[in-house]
Amino acid sequence: MKVGAGAEAGTVVGTVARVREDVRPVVGGTLGADDVMLLSEISEEIRMHRARELAARARAGRHSDAWIFGTMGISAALSLLAAFVLAIDAWQLAGNPDQQLACDINAVLSCGKVALSWQAQVIGFPNAFIGLAAEPVVVTIAVASLGGTRFPRWFMTAAQLVYLVGVLFAYWLFTQSLLVIGALCPWCLLITVSTTFVFMTLLHANALQENLYLPPRAAARLKEFFQQDLDLFVVATAMVLLAAAIVLQHGRTLFG
Repeated sequence: MKVGAGAEAGTVVGTVARVREDVRPVVGGTLGADDVMLLSEISEEIRMHRARELAARARAGRHSDAWIFGTMGISAALSLLAAFVLAIDAWQLAGNPDQQLACDINAVLSCGKVALSWQAQVIGFPNAFIGLAAEPVVVTIAVASLGGTRFPRWFMTAAQLVYLVGVLFAYWLFTQSLLVIGALCPWCLLITVSTTFVFMTLLHANALQENLYLPPRAAARLKEFFQQDLDLFVVATAMVLLAAAIVLQHGRTLFG
C-alpha cells in the first residue's frame, strides 16, 4: 500500500507540474485565476505530504536495528580505538614519565598530564585497560544484533547496568580533568562522547525490546520516550554542556 501511495503521489506531482507548465502561457485565456490558485494549492499540499512521508520514514529508520546497533558499533569502535591509543601512551609514560606524547598540544590539551594523575589509574592500572576489555563486548553485541541475534533479557539488562557504571565513570573523569587536573585529553574526550552514544543506543534497544526488568508502566514510558525521539534532545544537551564547560573553564587558553 505504501509503495502504491508513493507512486500515486509521484504521478500526481508530475501531472500537476505539467499542467502548471501548460497553464502559464494561457492564464489569461483558458484558465482563470481561481484555477491557477487551486492548482498551486494542490501542488503545495502534495509537497507537504511528501515531506511528512519522508520525515516518517526517517523516524522509522532511526528506530531500526540497523540504525541503533550500527551507531552503537561505530561508537564502541571509536572508544576502543581511543583506549588502545591511551594504553600505548600509558606504556610509554611508564618507561619515561617525561615522554612527550603526540596529543600534548598545550597546557590545556595534554594527554600526558592527565595520564600521570592518580585519576588515570583509579583501580591500580591504567583506565584504558578497562576500555580494552569492555568495548569489544559492546562491538560484539552490536555486530551480532545487526545479524539478527537476540540476546537474553538478563544479559542485556546486565550490559545496561555495566555500561551505566561506565558512562558515570567517564563523566567523573571528565569533571576531574576539567576541574582538578586542569588539563584535557583529546582521546579521553572522544571516549566520553562515544560512551554517551553507546549508553543511549543500548538503552534505546533495550527500551524497544522491553529487555529491562521494569514495572509495566515504567517500561511503557521509557519506550515512548524513545519513540518520541526525546533521546536526541538528551544527547544533544549533553554534548552542548560538555562543550560549554570546556569553553567556560579553558576558553581563553584554547582560543586566546
